[in-house]
Amino acid sequence: MDATPVAVHRCRFVDFSPSAITALAFPPLPLPKFKHASRRDKYKFGSLAVGHANGNIDLYEWVGSQGSLQSFQSWAPRKTLTGLYPSKVDSLVFIIRYPHRLKPEDVPGLGDMRLFSSGGGSELLEWDMDHLCLRRTINSQGGSIWSVASNPACSMLALGCEDGTVRLVSVADDTLVHYRRFDRVKCRILSLSWGPPIPPQRTTRDAVGANESSDDDEDNDDWTDSWLVTGCSDSSLRKWDVATGRVLDKMGTDKIRGERTLVWTVTTLSDGTIVSGDSLGMIKFWDSRTCTQLQSFQAHGADVLCLAVGPDGSAVYSSGVDQKIIQFARVKTSQGDSESGMRFSTRWVQTSARRMHAHDVRTLAIWPSYTPLPPSHKREMSSDIAPILASGGLDMSVNLTPAALPSSTLSKVVNPLATSIHATFEDSYHRRLAYSTGPSSTCALHVSRKARLISCMRDSSLSIWKILKKPLSQEEGDEYPAENDDTSWEKCLEMDFDVHTNLVASAISEDGKWVVVSDMYETKLFSLQVDSQGRLNPRRIRDLTSALQPHLPGKLPSTGGLAFTFSPDSTKLVMSSSTTSYVLIIDISGDKPKVLRRFDHHRQPLGRVLKDLRVDEDVEMRDSQDDSQEDEGPIVSNIFRIAISIDGQWLATSDEHCRTHVFNLDSLQHHCVLPSFALPAQSLIFDHTRPNILILAFQDNTLQIYDVESRQFPLWHKELCDNLPKRFTQAHDPLLGVTFQPDSPDSGSSAGHAIFWGSTWICKLNLQGSNFVSTSKKRRRDNAKAVSQSVLSEESKEFKMITHYRPLLLVDFLSQGEMVVIERPLVDVLAMLPPAYFKHKYGAS
Repeated sequence: MDATPVAVHRCRFVDFSPSAITALAFPPLPLPKFKHASRRDKYKFGSLAVGHANGNIDLYEWVGSQGSLQSFQSWAPRKTLTGLYPSKVDSLVFIIRYPHRLKPEDVPGLGDMRLFSSGGGSELLEWDMDHLCLRRTINSQGGSIWSVASNPACSMLALGCEDGTVRLVSVADDTLVHYRRFDRVKCRILSLSWGPPIPPQRTTRDAVGANESSDDDEDNDDWTDSWLVTGCSDSSLRKWDVATGRVLDKMGTDKIRGERTLVWTVTTLSDGTIVSGDSLGMIKFWDSRTCTQLQSFQAHGADVLCLAVGPDGSAVYSSGVDQKIIQFARVKTSQGDSESGMRFSTRWVQTSARRMHAHDVRTLAIWPSYTPLPPSHKREMSSDIAPILASGGLDMSVNLTPAALPSSTLSKVVNPLATSIHATFEDSYHRRLAYSTGPSSTCALHVSRKARLISCMRDSSLSIWKILKKPLSQEEGDEYPAENDDTSWEKCLEMDFDVHTNLVASAISEDGKWVVVSDMYETKLFSLQVDSQGRLNPRRIRDLTSALQPHLPGKLPSTGGLAFTFSPDSTKLVMSSSTTSYVLIIDISGDKPKVLRRFDHHRQPLGRVLKDLRVDEDVEMRDSQDDSQEDEGPIVSNIFRIAISIDGQWLATSDEHCRTHVFNLDSLQHHCVLPSFALPAQSLIFDHTRPNILILAFQDNTLQIYDVESRQFPLWHKELCDNLPKRFTQAHDPLLGVTFQPDSPDSGSSAGHAIFWGSTWICKLNLQGSNFVSTSKKRRRDNAKAVSQSVLSEESKEFKMITHYRPLLLVDFLSQGEMVVIERPLVDVLAMLPPAYFKHKYGAS
């Protein structure tokens, strides 16, 4: 690999602020239908919902391959439910839409579930995870909602309200209606948890023949809710009868100087034990039968805000304001003498504590999810795979920690995160997921190369900076002092928008004369004009809305977009509509915007074109009209990735269902459809030196390369993609983007070299081996393999990775030999927050 000097603008002045994490949720597991359910044959990982303080909800999916127990990238963001502006998320609850349709060993996917949230107001929100918007809302009728919890059967939601009541909302059969109100108490209901349900009454014959029974046989299959417990603001916990809505008993907590203690979190175990965490930092275990205290731990120095229970109920995790995550384990104890014999009992002990966050921890969640079931129906969990504890808080990052118990060291336990050989909570290495750089794992920052502008989108605003030109006197690896020297950059524009939801997408043209932003319901296009003093003056193009509406269905169609890109000559704008899955080609070169063509190929049913990549033979691609259509009618398929070739001829679009379409912008016709891969494309880009070569990069750090002109994979593609360096494919942070250095026509120094980057790494990968075979389509396959083998023979020469820029928001080029690296250090983000909890210990060094 030829060493070429690159001057780096290391930019830290971009004040992009990720949002704090306030709620986490994993999907529940279906209840067993008979005693002693069989063990799961295949271990699967559920989706992770991450709620933010700005109202957005990110949906993460497991990146590992099907059946794999480990993934170097673990969970990665797939799409974002955009919150109303302004709003926040305080509680998140997954429920199974139709529990009877799933087998007890199934892990529900996003299509099987419903997602509910509350944000401190009186409305309970249900989200449409297909259209990325609200589906319906219901008022609590009791003031602000402090807590939300689902019963184990996924048929009822309990709301803890400001007015001191618990309200039950029925969600059975895809409904959302009020069901019952409990008696009112003179305090706020801060937290609640459902007790163990009563199993269905089945005869022995029914239990034996349960496996052969049909799915429609639901007689006596309903679990019955017996009681629930609430944590209140008057220094007490209350146990409620679900059938009558009356208080069964009351448990009092400690007080200091007569002040009320707030019970922020509460949970229940299979044996009926109640666990509570309060504002004094106390963790208490209660007997639900006698409503007396069993054990008490002064575990935290400040408020306990969240609890999580291990998959088998033998471990409890707590955290809160003091940033510590503490593990409690249940151990067996023996007592008695030689005459009376040994008697065994269990007690809880504090086994370990770790501090993995820099600020308050607001929420905990664990996979596999825990359900308090009676011993007769207890699930058999895999003891050779460590559960994963997810935690989040004000430091904006999700931490994932293997959380096996200390007793698990007696046998080999798999660490799903592949961070180390250790899998116990005390000894394992945790993984910090990078905070999101934009909705749906897209980037909120964009670069205009010719105008040397950087745009940054926030919840309801957009800022633009300009990188000033400086003499190129740096040696290789030197950096422009853009983060400290005010003469190297200037802020040009700050725009605030009147929006219904948080902004979801933006783009700036190559020449810096156009900028577009959108929320879920409206797209705004602006023309940027430079005045005599060099300032940018935006002028909104209001004709865009009227130009888009005739091409979108509905009387009052949403003109919002999920992704935008401008053509290299800045004469066309390509957008994907937010709720209708259209691709629109808009001409912006005239006096008024004009829609040139609307493509609806992503709305067609999910007939996939598959290709066995293990076969070396070329496969001709077929058009999407030839695909078999099993379903009728259009579908919703959110289009998050759009790319245009450097010559403006080819357009590629990719959706969440892993389908990628290619269009010809010269003829405005559909060209071909690519095979459907296992994961949606994280990044789409055309090679700058070969505009017909399309590169698809995925979140598991793998690549696919496709020749759009010949509609086939190049001969050298398989050897290249199957022999990527392990340091690249096994990087612990998923790939975020790909870029190419713009070369002059007479310079081939970096032709075929692509820059890949994640949140903590940048690497330069040589794709130049394809040049030897792309000039001759009839070259023999063995020669193509030999060329690819020679290209990849020396990894040290063909691949280079650097990790001293972190965390990265964007990596791109302004011109040949001039790179922009935008960082947002965690210390800068935390500096905007109030000081974290700190208690000085006397005599400590």
